[in-house]
Amino acid sequence: MAKTELEQTLIVFKPDALQRGLIGEILTRFERVGLRIVGTKMLAPGSDHYFTHYEEIGKLKTRAGDHIFDITLQMMGEGPVIAMVLEGVEAVALVRKMVGGTEPKSSAPGTIRGDFSHMSYAYADNKKKGIPNLIHASGDPAEAEQEINHWFADSELYDYEALHEKFTR
Repeated sequence: MAKTELEQTLIVFKPDALQRGLIGEILTRFERVGLRIVGTKMLAPGSDHYFTHYEEIGKLKTRAGDHIFDITLQMMGEGPVIAMVLEGVEAVALVRKMVGGTEPKSSAPGTIRGDFSHMSYAYADNKKKGIPNLIHASGDPAEAEQEINHWFADSELYDYEALHEKFTR
């Protein structure tokens, strides 16, 4: 039997999520499954921050060459983002399942991208624009650790007991 542990994972609400006013509705989904917020902040990172996030940590996989990286940087610069660290049992896989596939058109109904976004890669490529897919979620536990360290200092992450935990011990 595999050992399960509490994990932390990074999510970043992209500018389109803020612009559309979907933060609360999306965050509620994470809280309802039992994920706990252990860090959060709103910021407008520069291109150097995004370069490290996408190129060095995430190894951005492009559909049509290096210009996708530039389009992604441009799209992420369209406004502030909200970065959060969520914690829970197998949090990375759970969040990835809830978020859905990167291409909104292919994301299953019931996922965040399947329910709240709709663009296809073909349309975005034709228009030479980024995919407004609302949210970034770490791909695996190792990537989550790197991304959390990139976006948050240790002093910005908190450990606390949830109210229901106080009454069940």
